[in-house]
Amino acid sequence: MTIRLQDIFPIENQTEYKIHFARWNQHVQPLEVFARDRGEWHGWQEYWPGRNEFNRPKIFSLIQYFHEPDIWLFGGIYRVTARHADRYEVELTNEFEAFIGRLKLFYGYRARTTRPVLERHYQNFEVQEVLREAYSGRLFPGFDNIDLSHDELRTVVRNNREDWRAALENVKGIYLITDTHSGRRYVGSAYGDQGIWSRWRAYIDTGHGGNVELRALVRREGMEYCREHFRFALLEYRSERTPDDTIIARETFWKQILLTRGEQGYNRN
Repeated sequence: MTIRLQDIFPIENQTEYKIHFARWNQHVQPLEVFARDRGEWHGWQEYWPGRNEFNRPKIFSLIQYFHEPDIWLFGGIYRVTARHADRYEVELTNEFEAFIGRLKLFYGYRARTTRPVLERHYQNFEVQEVLREAYSGRLFPGFDNIDLSHDELRTVVRNNREDWRAALENVKGIYLITDTHSGRRYVGSAYGDQGIWSRWRAYIDTGHGGNVELRALVRREGMEYCREHFRFALLEYRSERTPDDTIIARETFWKQILLTRGEQGYNRN
């Protein structure tokens, strides 16, 4: 039997609320922002879009759960405390706070309007799931299904997600970084005393992980370029007992197959 939002969130004065349907802003996913930095997420409520769209006392905030179609994650209820020419000031209330980051709602919202009135949509929200804990990044999908944006990887690393760290910390392997803007790719490897987890953390910290071509790219374009355009995939993973020579040979194989040397890629050797 369908459970609707109104069955667990009885909101009587709906005309006091605007909804905030937080969606991808062409740069980052709000779901990753919420999981990585609650202060940054708070700032999403204070953004002024050029006109006074949060023109009611409260904001019912929802985050697009982009891994699943038509799913929204409850991001809290905020009170608007001030309106300025270029921003809002808001404060997070304690209304339904136990559900923040945990309640997933189903609603096929397709309209372009990001900040509609609550009463036109409230009755349409269906409860999809209540997570055991607040969302802190994607679940580890298995070694053969890793395909992460820089933004997603940054969330996983910053939250030190145990499922990812336990899986990747003690394995060697070959990975692929794809620049989705230029189409160029880089094949790298983790061996010696460094597992995949350690290598990927370096890219989150520096953007380049020590690679010469990527270092030049970061100097030229900045870290934001990496955060917006880099994707990470695992090509092969091996036991930590695998000889380093084997890993290096496989890395060379993938460089040849994927043509990552020269103008088509970021590998120099």
